[in-house]
Amino acid sequence: MTKQTIVLAFSGGLDTSYCVLDLKNKGFDVHTAFVDTGGVGAEHKQWIKQRAMDLGATKHHDLDASIPLWDQFVVPLLWSGARMLDQYPMLCSDRYVIVEQCLKLADELGTEHFAHGCTGMGNDQLRFDQSVRSLGEYVIHAPIRELQRETSHVRAHEIKLMEAAGIEVPESNSRYSINENLLGVTLSGQEIDEFGEPGEDTYVWCRPRPQWPDEPRVMTLGFEQGRAVSLDGQAMAGPEILARLNEMLGAYGVGRHIYTGDVSIGLKGRIVFECPGVDGLMVAHRALQEAVNTRLQNQFQRTIAQRWAELVYTGFFFEPHKTDLEAYLESANRYVTGVVRLVTSGGVVHAVSVGSKYLLKDPEAVYAQSAGWTPEEAEGFVKLLGQSSTLAAKIRKD
Repeated sequence: MTKQTIVLAFSGGLDTSYCVLDLKNKGFDVHTAFVDTGGVGAEHKQWIKQRAMDLGATKHHDLDASIPLWDQFVVPLLWSGARMLDQYPMLCSDRYVIVEQCLKLADELGTEHFAHGCTGMGNDQLRFDQSVRSLGEYVIHAPIRELQRETSHVRAHEIKLMEAAGIEVPESNSRYSINENLLGVTLSGQEIDEFGEPGEDTYVWCRPRPQWPDEPRVMTLGFEQGRAVSLDGQAMAGPEILARLNEMLGAYGVGRHIYTGDVSIGLKGRIVFECPGVDGLMVAHRALQEAVNTRLQNQFQRTIAQRWAELVYTGFFFEPHKTDLEAYLESANRYVTGVVRLVTSGGVVHAVSVGSKYLLKDPEAVYAQSAGWTPEEAEGFVKLLGQSSTLAAKIRKD
């Protein structure tokens, strides 16, 4: 009987390593796919490939998703300025391009079978499963989630199976679960989960204060229609801009946060996350957008941002409603073109100047100094604007 081919989203960690063995035992030819979304060096990528082959994968595939991640997530993120609960910029969104790249591979291999290593306890299962269902007709396999039906001691079971197969289980040197990609770093586990103060070894990209450079750092970002296109006057691709900002701003401790969110299945999830590059880009884009767009555009963007964040966070990345929102956001960014100067002395970054030919600046008016209207016109405007409130105060005195 011919074996069926399956594509497994593979990271080389314990869960996805177990998945290879489990799927092989079920009779599949397992094609492992490591989708590079940043945060992994060449040496570790080679280790991941060797790990897959040692586990018995039929073939290992290295897929680069830095451009799709930038185009499909970072660009609309900047357009919207969205953060979940006004805090978390959805650093988990690399999952969506991972699914998309894996399904493209499945199509090339002529199989409908796709597997992931998500548990049945978190949001990632929603992001993976719903993305698969939105993108086509595939059969989803989730070996870790299936294992949780059989035992509550998942890690022990995984290690036992690995040892029986003669596969070494590396001892982790970290007390934390760390997820790293081009967007940033997230950490959970230990005192973070227990709502305690994160330890000193939770600093990954963002340097603690004693290590900040003495001199302030100045940088300029150029935008065209809301897309970042240059750094310090040098044109470069978006992923490179983000990677450089991660290094430049991370050295000053910019981008470090602690976030508590509501997992969709009803739990509280707490993480430390670091996103120096994303923070810098969002500060710069917002400063430029608010200067070139109208008051009503800037107000409505906040409504769009909240909805867009909810869809992305909860797994609806390929939902048509999200596409509709992004059509508006793209339109609202038609004139977000210009240069923003950023400065940091450490901890935070500020947009200190904005330049654009589309600045909504009245040449006859300077805020709090001069205006192109008369004091009488201003007084009449104030009176009419507050007329309803004035009437209410008079009529409701008693």
